Amino acid sequence: MSNAHAGSPRPLSARRIAALAGRVRPPGDKSISHRAMILGLLSAGETRVTGLLEGDDVLRTAAACRALGALIERTGEGAWTVRGVGIGGLRSPAEVLDFGNAGTGSRLMMGVVGGHDVTASFDGDASLRKRPMRRILDPLALMGAEILSQAEGGRCPVTIRGAADPNPITYRTPVASAQIKSAVLLAALNAPGETTVIETEASRDHTEKMLSYFGASVTVTPEGEHGRRIVLKGRPELAPRPIVVPVDPSSAAFPIVAALIVPNSEIVVEAMMMNPLRIGLLTTLREMGADIEELDRRVEGGEEVADLRVRSSVLKGVDVPADRAPSMIDEYPVLAVAAAFAKGETRMRGLQELRVKESDRLQAVADGLAANGVDHAIEGDDLIVRGGGGRAAGGGTVATHLDHRIAMSFLVMGCASDKPVTVDDDRMIATSFPSFGPLMAGLGADFA
Repeated sequence: MSNAHAGSPRPLSARRIAALAGRVRPPGDKSISHRAMILGLLSAGETRVTGLLEGDDVLRTAAACRALGALIERTGEGAWTVRGVGIGGLRSPAEVLDFGNAGTGSRLMMGVVGGHDVTASFDGDASLRKRPMRRILDPLALMGAEILSQAEGGRCPVTIRGAADPNPITYRTPVASAQIKSAVLLAALNAPGETTVIETEASRDHTEKMLSYFGASVTVTPEGEHGRRIVLKGRPELAPRPIVVPVDPSSAAFPIVAALIVPNSEIVVEAMMMNPLRIGLLTTLREMGADIEELDRRVEGGEEVADLRVRSSVLKGVDVPADRAPSMIDEYPVLAVAAAFAKGETRMRGLQELRVKESDRLQAVADGLAANGVDHAIEGDDLIVRGGGGRAAGGGTVATHLDHRIAMSFLVMGCASDKPVTVDDDRMIATSFPSFGPLMAGLGADFA
């Protein structure tokens, strides 16, 4: 078991402030950082990565890549080299692969192992052990991997014996999930022939883009109204490429929402990824009346990025359609905080996927709102927040359930609420945003 959260909880409070100001570059994107390590492992030669998110989740993936045979070295802040072994060159790790809290890293690496003639065991912390893995294990079994052991309900700890010659399959994902799609595609790299993944709702497409960037043959065509059909030709020669990791929209969301709800604020967020499958929060905040100006759109590392100027805004409640969920699934907690300060009702539809994140995120958000006097309701899989028109009471203590996004979201709330907001533990913030406290303090936040 991971000891990432061993020891005593460390509460943290955020107090109301007069304004936020300054320029910030939040950490590199977590999704791209995980995949940079994994594709470095699967390429023959040296991959250079800059702007890597050096949070605990990504470092766990790096450690797993090392255990499978890669030589990985940190050469400076956010700068890493990965000397890979190529497709088919993996070795069985000597130890259990401990992913801590990293849901993405563990699931993607299950795909890598499932498509190779190696045996590996996967485990993590108490939170990761609660998360469903069967949705990954089922397609891997169809490809020929053997699930040698698993905890009840297809959960970690899990041991997988990968397939020496994986079967190419056609697989329709049961939910819109980049993790399921990516696990199948990563396993399919070592399969002869073509593997097809069909999505009814398009999920984030970083794996397809990065596979193409490294030289794999990936074709993507529309499927139905909102879906995609992804076809990968197996056994490509992946060639190392330099990767510049863009800023993570899920991390940038926290200073962005803070600047919107704290009066008299103006900040610039540098180099945020503008991939259309990742900016549902930006779309929603603009519908609410947010003053967010795009500066200097450009391409870095195969992804579009832009600097964003954000000014405090009068927000109004909106209806957020369910089909937007895949493009902002990690941002709903901080959107709920923005909605708490909006005028009128915000309804966020179709949030069933939030129930199987690091915590039951839907319930955790509702409980946090309740603790801080925000009028809200859960109806089925919808979250309804009735905003205070620029005011929120605050004064509560929020149970984070070891969930970094719950902790950061409610610290943002405290920056603008009438009374301080306390989270019961801030230690897990390091999994995705180790510099969160200093970065926010540099803009003017008051955490203690």
